[in-house]
Amino acid sequence: MKVKELRNQNADELQQREIALKKEIFELRQQKNASGKAEKPTRFKLARKEIARIQTILNERKTQDGK
Repeated sequence: MKVKELRNQNADELQQREIALKKEIFELRQQKNASGKAEKPTRFKLARKEIARIQTILNERKTQDGK
């Protein structure tokens, strides 16, 4: 997802997306351990980056609410 799309979502949707991405990474890791290689190895990097984007947006919203 693009950053603009993520910014339009509320906090609950972002947290659900983050959980789904973490599950995806877990499943990819299990697949890699079982067969020796992942079906989509680039998906690791993309998922980690999207998780970082989501966490950044959530942290920005927390600091804005605190001000």
